[in-house]
Amino acid sequence: MTARTASPSSTTVAPPPPSSGAFLTLWASVGVVAGLGLAYGLSAMHGATVTAGTTSLTPASAVGVAALCYLAAAATRTRWVAWAGVPVFSGLAFGGLLSTTPWWVLFALAGAVLLLVGIAVGAGRVTVTQAVAMVGYFGLTVVALFLAPRAGLALAGVVLAAHALWDVRHYRRDVVVHRSLAVFCIGLDLALGALCVALAVLG
Repeated sequence: MTARTASPSSTTVAPPPPSSGAFLTLWASVGVVAGLGLAYGLSAMHGATVTAGTTSLTPASAVGVAALCYLAAAATRTRWVAWAGVPVFSGLAFGGLLSTTPWWVLFALAGAVLLLVGIAVGAGRVTVTQAVAMVGYFGLTVVALFLAPRAGLALAGVVLAAHALWDVRHYRRDVVVHRSLAVFCIGLDLALGALCVALAVLG
């Protein structure tokens, strides 16, 4: 008998499918770590502990970055642009903190530019949907910036956690962004949102 040799396809380790427990656990865990890391990093930047340094700015910036990532992917009709937008729009947030123009104004301007791009390239419908979502989610967190510290932190935290519903919608429909980014955002939104609400309640 001739010995059977394994084909290359049988020995290659394939990545977990998007609906598997391993896939969900991996990207949600990365999101949780990123969310908690964001809280620590922003607090450390101001020389404070996470408890004292976490303000409405933290969840508001997270919502803004997420909204712009979805909007950029929609406007360009390219899913991976959302992942590329994570460092780009995070950099815009940090840059805004050093600018005379409020960072949330820069985010609003970036959103307006992306909306025009989406309309120009024929992706108007999906881009408008993402723009409306940004106005809703990000708009509420901008309002939170002007409230009393604990109230603002609580509101922005709730909005961030609620953004996970938007992520779930895109994961289930497999539209606009890669499912890995949607799951990553779910982990980040819920972990950081819950932390912010808890800090606001406990004072």
